[in-house]
Amino acid sequence: MGFGRIALAIGALLTLLAPAAALTPLLDFSADELQRIARLGPWPPPPALDPGNAVAASPAAIGFGQQLFFDARLSIDGTLSCSTCHQPLLAFADARKRSQGRQALDRNAPSLWNAVHQRWYGWDGAADSLWAQAIRPILHGHEMDATPVHVRDTIARDPELACRYQKAFGAAPHDDAEAVLVNASKAIGAFVGTLQSGRTPFDAFRDALARGDAKAASRYPLPAQRGLRLFVGRGNCHLCHGGPMFSNGEFGDTGLPFFVRPGVVDPGRQRGIELLQLSEYNLLSRWSDARDDATALKTRQVLPQHRNFGEFKVPSLRNVALTAPYAHDGQLATLDDVVRHYSELDLERLHADGEQILKPLHLNDGERADLVAFLQTLSDPKAAQWQPMRLSRCSIKP
Repeated sequence: MGFGRIALAIGALLTLLAPAAALTPLLDFSADELQRIARLGPWPPPPALDPGNAVAASPAAIGFGQQLFFDARLSIDGTLSCSTCHQPLLAFADARKRSQGRQALDRNAPSLWNAVHQRWYGWDGAADSLWAQAIRPILHGHEMDATPVHVRDTIARDPELACRYQKAFGAAPHDDAEAVLVNASKAIGAFVGTLQSGRTPFDAFRDALARGDAKAASRYPLPAQRGLRLFVGRGNCHLCHGGPMFSNGEFGDTGLPFFVRPGVVDPGRQRGIELLQLSEYNLLSRWSDARDDATALKTRQVLPQHRNFGEFKVPSLRNVALTAPYAHDGQLATLDDVVRHYSELDLERLHADGEQILKPLHLNDGERADLVAFLQTLSDPKAAQWQPMRLSRCSIKP
């Protein structure tokens, strides 16, 4: 059904449901608005796998990766695991402005929900796969500060981990230490790739509109409807936070300060591209399992530009109400702070080159509250109830 016809169908249904509409009103979205809303779905999206990762769909690797994700022994001093900064009960983030590793870090920990559907990883996009991103904190001196030898020995000395490694990769973890590190990271990437959140109140509303079901659509709160209208209309939020992931997967200047500390700036995407190209573990490297040019095309083609300085990844808005504080360094404490920032945007802080999408919205208090109400409907009610898979004890038959 075309969206012009959907608009007519909803209009007809509203006429039939006029008494109920007085209690649960439905906004008269235009055909253009309906088209923009439709592009924010459907959810869930088609399945995706961690690129360059031959074990991304392997149950043995996924189970092994889950165990490693929560194992602090991977860090050099046994105090930090992946889950230290990516806690399930906090939407796989950590609720800190800036995460804490062995030292205070410069950035906010992004949520891992739906990460497999992203193109780049980290606020600067320095990794092009989940497995490459997993290697970065394991080795980084400010985070887990491990070495390939430490990772190999940790796995090899533990019978359970060694068994799971052998089941996932077909050999004992006694060979080249770097190979064991990469394989362990691919297992973690396979596990993180399973973290797909469920449907949200917005998804139910979007689908009801698409099929012309005004009765079902009218269950969606009116403030959220008004906020959605702003999101796809005057606010132009959908231009960056579009598609089923509510993100275009790229990078932008948001007009926020990018000083790490006095006199030190975070170069963002510009440095991220440099690190990606220098990485020994990108999709063009010998460690990648990609067997086609298309998988690594994004990595081959990306080029640093001057305008990338101070740009950071456009985050997905799914489960956004669960992941405060916001921005690359957590400088915005609440969703209202985020909306207020874009409402009163200082244009002098934005790049002067390129197309300017962001403009001050000058929202009033009610409009800000409506936009926050909409953003709150983008969370999966079951996301905070996630539980790890129950793994039976590993054994290998002789």
